[in-house]
Amino acid sequence: MTTSLDLPEPPHEWYPRRMAERRDGAVNAYEEWLALGEGVRAEIVADSVVVLPRPTPEHANIEGALSVLVGAPFHHDHGRGGPGGWFIFPEVDVRFARSDLVVTDLSGWRRERLPVPNVRPIDITPDWVCEILSPSNERHDRVWKANLYAKHGVKHYWVVDPAARVLEAFALQDDGRWLRLGGWEESETARIEPFEAVAIEVGRLFLPREG
Repeated sequence: MTTSLDLPEPPHEWYPRRMAERRDGAVNAYEEWLALGEGVRAEIVADSVVVLPRPTPEHANIEGALSVLVGAPFHHDHGRGGPGGWFIFPEVDVRFARSDLVVTDLSGWRRERLPVPNVRPIDITPDWVCEILSPSNERHDRVWKANLYAKHGVKHYWVVDPAARVLEAFALQDDGRWLRLGGWEESETARIEPFEAVAIEVGRLFLPREG
């Protein structure tokens, strides 16, 4: 069953405390972000630069699995027999506004919309974003980022929850609200917009269960 997701605009104070503290009053957050260099994983949230932790093995495993299950047929097999038609990148910097620049876990653009893909940050809104939850960022990804992506017209948003071992998918409606397309457990195989041309074995996203 599909449901609409109408999320409130959250305060920024709850951004994960274990990340860098907010830096209110920064004269130019973008210049500050640039000065950190390509080796530092950081975002601009409400005009403040926030340094992010490195991904855990669990997180990296999901990114890698989706890069294979989705990235291979739609990105790497473009013109080689796959569906193709997309640029799909893990961990790239996407700027939505002067005050908001995020590191998406995975994001994709239809190739005709991204004529110059090798830039940092990318200023063109993705067609698809996938975020991977952790205890410190769940509220940020489910609320603040969901609102940001809807506001700027991201058409498809996937959320992977490693703890629950579940993948959820949302599609943006004309009224700017998210429509929940469904949720799939690790035992399921699904065809999910906008990559419904391939079947995804959800269990392949996750590390083996401990014990």
